[in-house]
Amino acid sequence: MIEVEDLQIYFRQKKQKLFSFNTEYLKAVDHVSFTIKRGETFGLVGESGSGKSTVGKGILRYYNLTGGNITFDGTEIGYQKEKELLPIRKKMQSIFQDPYASLDPSHTVKDIICEPMEIHKLYDKSERKERACELLEMVGMNKNDILRYPHEFSGGQRQRISIARALSINPQFILCDEPISALDVSLQAQIVHLLEGLQDKLGLTYLFISHQLQMVQQICDNIGVMFLGNLVELSDADDLYKNPLHPYTKMLLSSMLEADPGVRCLEDDIPEYKVMTRVKQGCKFSNRCPYANSRCKEEVPKLKEVAKGHYVACFQYEG
Repeated sequence: MIEVEDLQIYFRQKKQKLFSFNTEYLKAVDHVSFTIKRGETFGLVGESGSGKSTVGKGILRYYNLTGGNITFDGTEIGYQKEKELLPIRKKMQSIFQDPYASLDPSHTVKDIICEPMEIHKLYDKSERKERACELLEMVGMNKNDILRYPHEFSGGQRQRISIARALSINPQFILCDEPISALDVSLQAQIVHLLEGLQDKLGLTYLFISHQLQMVQQICDNIGVMFLGNLVELSDADDLYKNPLHPYTKMLLSSMLEADPGVRCLEDDIPEYKVMTRVKQGCKFSNRCPYANSRCKEEVPKLKEVAKGHYVACFQYEG
């Protein structure tokens, strides 16, 4: 359904000197490529600042692209104007991280869910209300909640309203941008199970972005690991967790807490956490990697298939 090819999203920054400004660019996403098959859930993981959300918002064209291409259902959408994008936007929706901030507090639940239908001129007024009631029940809420306001609900209920809004115009693809990170642990599994059930029922395709590594393993078919704007590893979910290859992936997965507090989390060959800084040349992980050599500090490794469906950007696996 979605093909991302050599995606680049740079943000312009101005740095003031004594009598002038120098223009520099923050490479938030740099040469990222992957595909998302119809009906699957593709996960993106990585620490804060790695570019996960920027990739997702780039696919939905919330950001303009600096370079590369994005193809949705056979149509290139990377450089289309807003008028041309409107029919595509009907097929692509998003669920945001913070349900407290993503819902307008001055609107009722009916207004929130019906707004996308109004924008895309779907149904008449009575049909929109009927559709909103149907969606509320679909996400596990009561249709009588339709005239209430967001502040009257818990965080989990607000996220269910956000999901109902995303479904209101029958999308094919949904960006789930850390949809569970602002929720209590007890609610996270409920929302993930709801998303899985909706996917089976409606045939949805997800891009699932999260810090919750256990949940990503549960819900995703394929996973990409990002570090400072680069995709460093890409694999089937089960294979990635059983056999991580890139040093950064190993470090990331080693941070997952074990049920037994006596079990050591960090592996012996993984160095202690260092502050994330951007390197100007070579592999961006070279200043934190225990295996880095002179080549790593001069060249940028490319994503290479080292096993069937398992890609890694690391010089250890070349040759």
